[in-house]
Amino acid sequence: MKAPTIVATCAVLALAVAGSASAHEGQAETVTPKFDQAIANIPGKSLVAVEVDYAPGAASPPHTHAKSAFIYAYVISGEIESKVNNGETRIYKAGESWSEAPNASHPISRNASKTEPAKLLAVFVVDSDDKALTTPVK
Repeated sequence: MKAPTIVATCAVLALAVAGSASAHEGQAETVTPKFDQAIANIPGKSLVAVEVDYAPGAASPPHTHAKSAFIYAYVISGEIESKVNNGETRIYKAGESWSEAPNASHPISRNASKTEPAKLLAVFVVDSDDKALTTPVK
């Protein structure tokens, strides 16, 4: 297994386990790997994309991402409530996006609706040898 594939697999497992533990009334997000590739002109870096589907009312627990990860998040459908570090809590609608700098904390990440699903695409630029893209905050 290539290192980027291991990174994506660990990220998916971490997000899936974290989401299941904190989802409302048994509802959780589903994380699906979409892309995983070493960046040819930046040795040691990879581009990893995952799609996150949130059931109505579902949330991720507070978490951090790999210390090397720069993240771009794009809302595909629905509305996502998000807070990065000590910034403002904001609701992002379909077509809107935000970014997270390396070593950021993500205390809030959830579907803003209790009745409609939501979906986002998260794109990571990360060190190829980082094993976990997401780590729950204890």
